[in-house]
Order: sequence, then C-alpha cells, then structure tokens
Amino acid sequence: MASDQNFVDFVLDQIKNAGVITAKKMFGEYGIYSDEKLVGLICDNKLFIKPTNSGREFIGNVLEAPPYEGAKPSFLIEDKIEDSEWLSELVRISIKELPLPKPKKKK
Repeated sequence: MASDQNFVDFVLDQIKNAGVITAKKMFGEYGIYSDEKLVGLICDNKLFIKPTNSGREFIGNVLEAPPYEGAKPSFLIEDKIEDSEWLSELVRISIKELPLPKPKKKK
C-alpha cells in the first residue's frame, strides 16, 4: 500500500526545523532527506528513521521494524510523531552520523 501524500506532508512539516527537508518518491513510498542525506523512509503511512547510535541513545526505548519486506530494521516512530521538537531533534542528531550520498556517475 502506497503512502498518503497528506501523511508525507505532515511528517515534512513536523521535521521542518531539522535542515533542508525533502521527500523523494520511491516505488510508491518516500525517502526523507535532511541536508541531502537520506535520514528515513515513509512506508505504508509509517515513519522509519535510519538507525544510528546517537539516535538510539536519544530515543531510549527503541521500537525497530523493517520499512518493507527484506529491509534492515529502522527506528519506527509512532508515539512521538506529533512532537515536532522531539522529532526534529532526532533527525538533527541522526544526520550527524549518516554518510553523505555517493556522487552520481556521469553518463
């Protein structure tokens, strides 16, 4: 089931204070980027944040689940999704540990 655009817009609004936030449609779902780093996914109207050590410490009691079949587990954000300040801080903390995207090869 593809994610709903209203949910994607809601999440983007919740983390608007965590850098330059964008969403890219991927196979009916969305990749969430902060300052050009892939920080999470929205799949089936659920928010998944890429796991980092700092993010794990910040969250405390982490709920992990794969965003789609065959994927590695990510942090599933449910209870705090409406807490914009908390969610933005999680994204800011997480992007510090996440790698920059690989440069695209010229064709």
